[in-house]
Amino acid sequence: MILVVSYPGEEHTALVVDHLTRAGREVVQIDLADFPARRAIELSWSNTRKPEFLIEHDGRRVNLAEASAVWWRRVANFAVDPSIGYGERSTFAHSETSQAVYGMLDSLSCQWMNPREADAAAHHKPYQWTVAHELGLKLPRTLVTTNARAAREFIESVRPAKVVFKAFLAAIQEWRETRLIEQEDLDRLELVRYAPVIFQEYVPGVDLRITMIGNDIFAAEIDVRNTSYEVDMRMVVGEGIVNAVTLPDAVQTKLRKLQHRLKLVYGAIDMRRTEAGEYVFLEVNPAGQWLFVEQRTGLPIARALADYLCVVSENHDATQPRGTATIAYPRTEKSHDSIPAHPG
Repeated sequence: MILVVSYPGEEHTALVVDHLTRAGREVVQIDLADFPARRAIELSWSNTRKPEFLIEHDGRRVNLAEASAVWWRRVANFAVDPSIGYGERSTFAHSETSQAVYGMLDSLSCQWMNPREADAAAHHKPYQWTVAHELGLKLPRTLVTTNARAAREFIESVRPAKVVFKAFLAAIQEWRETRLIEQEDLDRLELVRYAPVIFQEYVPGVDLRITMIGNDIFAAEIDVRNTSYEVDMRMVVGEGIVNAVTLPDAVQTKLRKLQHRLKLVYGAIDMRRTEAGEYVFLEVNPAGQWLFVEQRTGLPIARALADYLCVVSENHDATQPRGTATIAYPRTEKSHDSIPAHPG
């Protein structure tokens, strides 16, 4: 059984689950927002049998202890029944639910994509930037600060190059694009005292979205230099030119080392290739999107994700004791490192 933890309606998840079901795999998908109000759980331990982690699923009870692989993908938050009220009661119910559900999930002795704690840690940009720097990846000059004086000095030190500022997380509810520093931003730098802000040297060039699945690499260039907003390709990806590309061997090696250091199986990496041919690391998103790349280039990313889950599921040793599982990076049928660029 392959366990998928994601919310319904997430189109990337749906595409991979479709690949899995058409391949004859048993897939159980759960939404954390269903706990505790909409989905019951029964966790039990006994000296005479293995632990059981039962949940309600499609009108039957499923034992999640039998999971042979887990895909952790863009999860929602727990949803407490509003009838108990808000405040301390709601906080207590949420806390108890997280203890039970996370404890259950962390007890599963199978491969995860990605391991839950590694996924959470790798979302922190200061951590991933530090690891990337240690591995020799080139980064833009960057400052994170709540100090207006430090921000102003950084901006002056980068000139004549431009500086962008951006948020740590791009939530749908509070979307904030990457923006160039303008005079009106300089006039209100004191506002950084309310929350840390990322200031970064702007690196002109072609964007790269690099999807990592185990050791496999799917790289695409996204050229938005002649669009209405070249600063942030997310805003104008539909206007850009997207092609599959091959990364230099040295860059591939460093990115694989980055994934291993961060303990990630899946990662969507953003880089910039400058006109001089330098590859500049911007960030890795452990739950980043790839569907727009697959649709524009034909790269079989969803299929590769499904294949990876199938491989680790087949290799799962049901007798493996808890605590001995290690992160493996099996390849699918072939490596995609050398897929040539599509014409046009």
